Amino acid sequence: MTDPAVRQLVNAVLVPGLRTTVIPDWLASDLDQGLGGVCWFGGDPGSAAVAIHARRSGALVLSDEEGGNVTRLESATGSSWPGNAALGVVDDVEATEQVAAGIGAQARRAGIDVVLAPVVDVNSDPENPVIGVRSFGDQPDLVARHGAAFVRGVQELGVAACAKHFPGHGATRTDSHLALPVVEDDRGTIMRRDVPPFAAAVEAGVRCVLTAHVSMPAVDRTPATMSATWLALLRNELRFNGVIISDALDMHAISRGVGRGPGAVAALQAGVDLICIGNPDFPEPYDGAAVLAEVRAAVVDAIDSGALPVSRLEQAAARLAALSEWLEAAREAVPEPPVSFAPHLGRDIARRAISATADVRLDGPPVVVVEDHTDIAAGRRPSRIVDALTARNPGTTSVTLRSLRDLADVDAIRSERPVVFITDGRAGAAMRRAVRAIRPDTIVVWSGSLPLPASAPIDGAAVFAFGSGAANAAAVAELLMPS
Repeated sequence: MTDPAVRQLVNAVLVPGLRTTVIPDWLASDLDQGLGGVCWFGGDPGSAAVAIHARRSGALVLSDEEGGNVTRLESATGSSWPGNAALGVVDDVEATEQVAAGIGAQARRAGIDVVLAPVVDVNSDPENPVIGVRSFGDQPDLVARHGAAFVRGVQELGVAACAKHFPGHGATRTDSHLALPVVEDDRGTIMRRDVPPFAAAVEAGVRCVLTAHVSMPAVDRTPATMSATWLALLRNELRFNGVIISDALDMHAISRGVGRGPGAVAALQAGVDLICIGNPDFPEPYDGAAVLAEVRAAVVDAIDSGALPVSRLEQAAARLAALSEWLEAAREAVPEPPVSFAPHLGRDIARRAISATADVRLDGPPVVVVEDHTDIAAGRRPSRIVDALTARNPGTTSVTLRSLRDLADVDAIRSERPVVFITDGRAGAAMRRAVRAIRPDTIVVWSGSLPLPASAPIDGAAVFAFGSGAANAAAVAELLMPS
């Protein structure tokens, strides 16, 4: 393909991942040739966002900024805001809108154009390994009203919100980062349970919707990201006229299925407007420039063969241009976001969500036991609850258990010091039972969602934190170590 105008159209629908504040040469060159923008994966982009916007007017900077467990802007310290599970427990839509406005203000100041939130998946399966506390809850109406409030809060700050993961990832027991989830429920169940929160987000004016790499055979066996059936339903039945964004192509549901290049082509054919390629640094590092070139070549080949009409890219480009126009107008209406929201706001809301089954006040610095696992959606990070407990009592110590065999080497659990076990239930049930067998007075801090998975019942003294971001962690520390 030699037509430069068409090549620019191809570039416009692609967004690679980035986490370095220095713009690499390959990215600068691609921005000059119309690249859609970048998806930001770590820390405050600062000068990088300024350079991206200066390089190409209309280029978008997108980032996951959900609050709670998943944050990019505050990846070094943990999110100042409670996540969706805590907000759902509090069930105060005004509080949810305030949190979303705080996130929107942070994103605006950092140069983020699109916040890839809210998660409006209904966490209907307690064994779900990837949604959990990222969801407002397990009831469609609860998720719908808080999802709509989150959209309003973010967008009133001149930042586009993005409801995800359409048509719903809450009923899965497979993480799409690792394999393709299949939801075997009937169409009626899916439409009653999973779709209403997306309808509410659309009604609230959400500017973007992000797809799920999930197969629902009752509607279409093709993963929703590549399903013309699902995306037509989003357009025609839910009346969404904004930008449809794919979930990351480097997730194994796509990259180890049809492949990144063919997946991008199929998504564009189905109606996706913007292709998110993924994070080149985590969990499996790869050459971001090479993968972008691979995906672009596949799209170019599809155009050359006639499999992907240029008119489909023109349609996508028009929607992206409309999003840019909305951003410009919204930022004219709100020229300067607040310097900061009250620093206690996130902690106050997290405190309202937290609960305990007994008197859990500690009588000295504890030994904190942390189950070792990596949350792929959130990225590799230390326990914020350990950080918060240590800040309140520097005598706090912690140990990380990778397997039951590690227990034999942890003498501190057998001491007279109080023991706190932090878990979200994905892998820690057997470990928790083993710790409790040694120390029956162990306090369990459950940082996952409710209802509890059947595989991870909790008895005895427990704290329910509904997340492990910095705000959630501070609330846990205050409960365990009151002033």
